[in-house]
Amino acid sequence: MLPMIVIIAVVVVLGLFLMTTYNSLVKYRNWVQEAWSQIDVQLKRRHDLIPNLVNTVKGYAAHEKETLEKVIQARNQLVSGTPQERIEADNEIQGALKSIFALSESYPDLKANQNFLNLQEELTTTENKVAYSRQLYNKTVADYNIKRESFPANIIAGMFNFNREDQLSIPEAERDVPNVSF
Repeated sequence: MLPMIVIIAVVVVLGLFLMTTYNSLVKYRNWVQEAWSQIDVQLKRRHDLIPNLVNTVKGYAAHEKETLEKVIQARNQLVSGTPQERIEADNEIQGALKSIFALSESYPDLKANQNFLNLQEELTTTENKVAYSRQLYNKTVADYNIKRESFPANIIAGMFNFNREDQLSIPEAERDVPNVSF
């Protein structure tokens, strides 16, 4: 009788462990998906703001067609692909937007245009939100991967195909220290 109770107790403890570990992995995986959704929301916000910015700038800088086309092309790449591909498109947009904001220095009327200033402020706010969302995503992915790779959860993760998630990274070119001179 006593050995049967011990066996039942061990089976119950193992069952509870399996259940709580599995549920924990599901929770972390869903947090990763939620964190990506937050990035996606901010990228969509930027995607929607860009045509307004481009149209505002077009009236002032019609001959700067190449810069505007780069922004539009990068914007179109932003809406599909893997998270890393979309982040790469996002990095291209950041560079193109810097070019547009630099144009405002060449066009005093544009620089003073209220629509341009409002859009510039909205995009700056969105850039900050994208940066925060990226940090949250990478933190969430790190937490998930740590949980998934830790013993004994790694056994359950392997049994139920909880795959490793990749963190977002920045391009090599953006890692260089900017040259500041006075």
